[in-house]
Amino acid sequence: MSDRWVSVEEIAEYLGVSKDTVYGWIAKKDMPAHKVGRLWKFKTDEVDDWVRNGKASDDKKESEAAESSSQKGKHAGGEKLDG
Repeated sequence: MSDRWVSVEEIAEYLGVSKDTVYGWIAKKDMPAHKVGRLWKFKTDEVDDWVRNGKASDDKKESEAAESSSQKGKHAGGEKLDG
């Protein structure tokens, strides 16, 4: 996609979600969006970074827990006990 500003409809289609989801993410998840008059506009590169950083995920707590248990597994594996 080019570097132009895109609308709610276009960013929803780009991400494969509904417009309501986009509005919800703006309000609740600090989705990078800019008001131009009464309309929300988006830069796709900003939205791409936001998504890549896991901000669009509902699984934030789950992914953090998985990462934490993975860290524990590494520590447990590195500390072998005799016996």
